[in-house]
Amino acid sequence: MFTVRSPLACAGVAAALLLTSAPAALAEGELNLYSSRHYDTDERLYSDFEELTGITINRIEGKADELLARMQAEGSNSPADILLTVDTSRLQRAKGMELLQPIESEVLEARLPGYVQDKDNQWFGFSQRARILFYDKNDVSDPPKTYQDLADPKYKGQICIRSSSNVYTQTITAALIEHLGEDAVKEWAEAVVANFARDPQGGDTDQLRGVVSGECDIAMSNTYYFGRAIRKPVDGVSDSLDMFGWVFPNQDTIGAHMNLSGGGVAAFAPNKENAVRFLEYLASDQAQQYFSAGNDEYPAVPGVGISPSVAQLGFFKPDDIEASAIAANIPAAQKLLNEAGWK
Repeated sequence: MFTVRSPLACAGVAAALLLTSAPAALAEGELNLYSSRHYDTDERLYSDFEELTGITINRIEGKADELLARMQAEGSNSPADILLTVDTSRLQRAKGMELLQPIESEVLEARLPGYVQDKDNQWFGFSQRARILFYDKNDVSDPPKTYQDLADPKYKGQICIRSSSNVYTQTITAALIEHLGEDAVKEWAEAVVANFARDPQGGDTDQLRGVVSGECDIAMSNTYYFGRAIRKPVDGVSDSLDMFGWVFPNQDTIGAHMNLSGGGVAAFAPNKENAVRFLEYLASDQAQQYFSAGNDEYPAVPGVGISPSVAQLGFFKPDDIEASAIAANIPAAQKLLNEAGWK
């Protein structure tokens, strides 16, 4: 479960390795970062890394697919050292396009749980978001307790959820395929579609706004969207927080699905050593706390404290299925969702 506690012993040792080796990289050049993370709070991550190491970060920012296409077009001449993006499917896509390379790092192995790492060490998850269910407490007295419950006919016309082309929908479906099998998940998807309050549209915040407006009674969203609305004003959500209840699904079985934000070293990184140092920094206590405090995410490193906005959601059991297994099921998930009529 996620709790607020002191770092684990092995994490402390790894952090010491990171900090004691930091002076060796002072004033040793640059790091070219390709990032689809679009959060202002990440500025602190970059500036602190530069101050700690003396390495200058040059950034190219854009949508994930655009960055992948750019790296592919640049080929062996690409200046990219690091790719940062959101969701397992995009990280796996980069690996499949041969845009990343395997690396060895005792720090990352010591700090990060195995389930947030690619099995070939080509990408690593550094922050997590639980994909959970929110509902209108005034209208729903018996909310769904599991992802499977979303298929129950009693919720007909009540569910708001994102489209089948969205990576969050694809990864939760891919995870369920790993746990339940394709046939069962196809039946589930067809039944969920029958319970839609509207055709899928918009982002996670829009699903929450659908609950506020009364267009739907139940919505699926990543936790950090709701945590953000707790921490600062979010139009159409923050003024109505009291009406929301929430459920971390499948607490008696597989646990709540976790989406990852992560990165890897580019295949032709001209500054590979600096790139590895940057990934190791992202696994430090300092950076992990930024992910939570600045963007309402859950740290990937066990034992790192979480922000008050995230803590308000409560403790829960996460699904610790390996991210690589989810990634392998993405093509099957997309096909299955299309066949189920999930727009």
